[in-house]
Amino acid sequence: MERIGMNASTGRSPADRRSGERRRPASGGDAKRAPTARERRAQAASKMLLPPEVSSRIMAPVSAHVIKTNGQFRRLWAARTVSFLGDSVSLVALMLHVESAEGKALALAALLLVGDFAPSLLGPLTGAISDRFDLRRVMVCCEVLQGLTVLVMALWLPSLPWLLVLVAVRAIAGQAFQPASRAIVPALVQDRELPQANAAIGFGTNGGEALGPLVAAALIPFVGVRGVLLVDAATFLLSALLLVSMPSVRPSRSETTSLFGDALEGLRFIRRDRLVRAVGLGFFAVVAFNGIDDVALVLLAKDTLGQGDSAAGVLLAAVGIGLFVGYLLLNRVTRFSMPLLLLAGFAVSSAGNLLTGLAWSVAAAFVVQTTRGLGIAAMDVAAGTLLQRSVPGPLLGRVFGTFYGAIGVAAALSYVCGGLLLDVTSPQAVFVIAGAGGLIATLLTGLLLRTSSVDGTGAETHGSVSGEPADNH
Repeated sequence: MERIGMNASTGRSPADRRSGERRRPASGGDAKRAPTARERRAQAASKMLLPPEVSSRIMAPVSAHVIKTNGQFRRLWAARTVSFLGDSVSLVALMLHVESAEGKALALAALLLVGDFAPSLLGPLTGAISDRFDLRRVMVCCEVLQGLTVLVMALWLPSLPWLLVLVAVRAIAGQAFQPASRAIVPALVQDRELPQANAAIGFGTNGGEALGPLVAAALIPFVGVRGVLLVDAATFLLSALLLVSMPSVRPSRSETTSLFGDALEGLRFIRRDRLVRAVGLGFFAVVAFNGIDDVALVLLAKDTLGQGDSAAGVLLAAVGIGLFVGYLLLNRVTRFSMPLLLLAGFAVSSAGNLLTGLAWSVAAAFVVQTTRGLGIAAMDVAAGTLLQRSVPGPLLGRVFGTFYGAIGVAAALSYVCGGLLLDVTSPQAVFVIAGAGGLIATLLTGLLLRTSSVDGTGAETHGSVSGEPADNH
């Protein structure tokens, strides 16, 4: 699969960057005319291994409402939303089951560790799967595997060791689904629609995760843990059925090595590519500093501000509200400078935590946490769009796999280090330290982005995969 957009300042396609080819002056010494947007879309579509109906969609005029007008992307969006809703529902059910059966906090910690942190360590490998096989097939197989695993959980409800094994299998399949579902987006929408598409995906994903606990709370009294798990298995089946009707998007690679070799190639590309490295390191640092906010918010509301559980719940909901509003706003805007949007997202999300540490009331903390949600939406959309526009198609799965894996590791580090810091300081101090660290990371990321020479839309003007610098005409 090839990346759709071409570099705005150099007119080079991802295939040019992969092979290290340079643009050569036309006869007579004049530089070659930069292709028009329609020509770029046509050239990209001709190189992608896609059915004709998808290629025609790529070359169509830009739509203001990508979900309404693009049936293929709508199926992907619906499949992801349903899948993440089911994940969130089953997580609540499994936590209640483990707490009831084991009665130990350590058992709950093990469940979350196996389900969230451990699979993130396999990010480079799970991403490599997307770059080796048809993306539609990868996503369908991942959803079917997750559905079967959850079905076994529902019918068996095993003891903790076996349950952790099943949770690990489901989590690894989900870790492979994530990069595949992001890598396929440039094959379904135009380059200028990528921010809208990523905003829509973020809205659906976070919406599913936010509604999950509410759906679980409504279902458990009537169907119990087994019934909720069966509902989750059904969501995976529905997601797979939606994905089956999508077009086949086959990898355009002619040579492959072992899975580990592919993963190492992806890591080498990330180390060599200045833009990808800047986005990844910046995101990692901001999450590592600010990821402790969920735990610290509860302590801030109850211990510092002297309020009850309801106030803590309101503060925890604030970021979600900001996320929804942020994704809705970004879904209605077709042009943004992605590097600036990324930095703005980093800064707003970090400043939100810093100001939360200075908040004098629940209402004040609610306002800044809601604003922080806007920043998180911005950094999510900007990071995804920058990677989709700048990473060559045959490497996109590995880059996204490593990217999301690194975010999982950063979140785990934040919980561990932030928890230790909470024990020796106060919630206010933790928020101020976290926000200040995030702002410093934002500044450093801005400096890295300047050296990577990205244009206003996020297209990178530096070297190719092979390490040869771009020829800027």
